[in-house]
Amino acid sequence: MPVSARILLIAGPTASGKSALAIAVAEEFRGTVINADSMQVYRDLAILSARPGEAEMALVPHRLYGVLDASEVCSAARWREMAGMEIGRAQGEGRLPVLAGGTGLYFRALLKGLAPVPEIPHAARAAARKLHKEVGGARFHAALAEKDPEAAARLHPSDSQRLIRAYEVVTATGRTLSEWQRGGAEEASRPAAALLLLPPREILYPAIDKRFAGMVRKGALKEVRALLARGLAPDLPAMKAVGVPELARHLRGEIGLEAAIALGQQASRNYAKRQMTWFRHQLPATPEFPVLRLAAQFSESLLPEIFSFIRQYVLTAPLSSG
Repeated sequence: MPVSARILLIAGPTASGKSALAIAVAEEFRGTVINADSMQVYRDLAILSARPGEAEMALVPHRLYGVLDASEVCSAARWREMAGMEIGRAQGEGRLPVLAGGTGLYFRALLKGLAPVPEIPHAARAAARKLHKEVGGARFHAALAEKDPEAAARLHPSDSQRLIRAYEVVTATGRTLSEWQRGGAEEASRPAAALLLLPPREILYPAIDKRFAGMVRKGALKEVRALLARGLAPDLPAMKAVGVPELARHLRGEIGLEAAIALGQQASRNYAKRQMTWFRHQLPATPEFPVLRLAAQFSESLLPEIFSFIRQYVLTAPLSSG
């Protein structure tokens, strides 16, 4: 088999079939599947993140699945560093790196690098979190608007993680996050190609609803109960994973199970909508970055077209000198 000139990204919204596609590709082209999903990195969220099961991961090498505790924060910078190590490991073994996931920020970090924001002191980060907790999302959003109107204009008051990040950066550095980002990103030099699954909503949304209900049957409530028992900070990424807040409300006796499932399904559909919007606009095909867009959920009937794309653009295509 030809040596790969590019790494391969498999992207798309939740429930589009990325994991199954990644395994099929890795089996065909001697690949290593590397997780690019911000929730599948947490070992505590095997069910609610739809992490591949042990039998699936035994078929081909899988990396960065369930490697962090829910008490940790996996930033884009941290994931990029871990993914870079696994890409190098796969290439060193003569394997095709197949990065599969639905976290657009991770793909952006990998392809375009990261803004050179300096390390924010712990005191500034703690102060931002404390203020958010004390005043709530709406008032915190207003406070951010005074310091960084650009960030406040693009962020919703409920997006606590990004609000806090923008606030801590401008408070600690005196420059807004946008100013840092416009200052230039670290050089990102990994050539890549992508498979992008974008099923129509009339197919994707029922699949999302069915899968979430299935997660509850498989033990998602037990998973959330275990998280709540640990008393972790509610603003941690794992505690805000789709399905966790909704099922937690049921476990606290606030709503019935049927209502919690309906809310979890709605949250999942909303998340998928945001993912599809991001991927449509942020992963444009170029001669240097070939992209195969498939308006369908993954099925084996797509494999001939997919394999042909990989052979043409990933394994044998010369890289642009520009």
